[in-house]
Amino acid sequence: MTPIPAIQELIEQKLAAFEQLQPEFEQCFQFIQQVHGQQRLATFPVADMVRYLHGLWICELKSLLLSVPRTVKVYEGRYCLELLCYWQEEGDATDVVAFLHRKLDMMPLADLTRQVHLASTRHADDGLAQRLRHGRMILLNRGMNLMQALDTLFSVSEEELLKQVTEACERYGHLASQITKQIEEMNARIYSPIPHPALARRNMVVMNKLGMSVMHKPADLPGQRSWRVLPTEKPLKPFAEHIVAGYQELTTPLHNNLLAKRFVDRAEHKQAE
Repeated sequence: MTPIPAIQELIEQKLAAFEQLQPEFEQCFQFIQQVHGQQRLATFPVADMVRYLHGLWICELKSLLLSVPRTVKVYEGRYCLELLCYWQEEGDATDVVAFLHRKLDMMPLADLTRQVHLASTRHADDGLAQRLRHGRMILLNRGMNLMQALDTLFSVSEEELLKQVTEACERYGHLASQITKQIEEMNARIYSPIPHPALARRNMVVMNKLGMSVMHKPADLPGQRSWRVLPTEKPLKPFAEHIVAGYQELTTPLHNNLLAKRFVDRAEHKQAE
């Protein structure tokens, strides 16, 4: 079992490491949200694809440093490094195309359009239809960004593509020799999961700040609530179906006396009444 002073020292190391990483993390997080639909990109060059994979790795480091519990691999930072390494060494973008398609592919819009129509007809007075339209536009932006990325990948030769990838990886510090070291560093003790209140508080403060800067459009704000989240106007029902009186004899010779014992039932309460 690790001594408490050693754990506290490791927590301080985690916070200090994140302090240095935080400016780059905030930039990477905002760019990832833009790619995921907050903005429709006019172009998606190879340099931005490398930046996107680099940003996912940075976000993964942040989650590891602050010990954010994850049941689903959201960022897949280690895999992003492996993609960049294989892309440079083999010149094959197949896995990158599959990864981008998995991250940015749109959900079926027909079902969402049906929900928009139902919300417009049945709940015209609340903001449900408006929020559904906004979500549909986010998904459409994400799909358009995917098409821009695929158009870039498929419109140049493999030689030119490899040249652009190598230049971008050198810019972001992800050459093949560097990636090997970066993957090994992710196994260091400082990136091990250690739940701690100080780490959780730091994560909440940072993500709340980023949430306000990323979700700045009017449609992102709470606005008018839909019927699903409106506060009730009717009086709440009691938790019990029957209101229990303030006092009731629970044990008398004729009531609730399962053992049929004979005793004198004092009548103090009845006399008091």
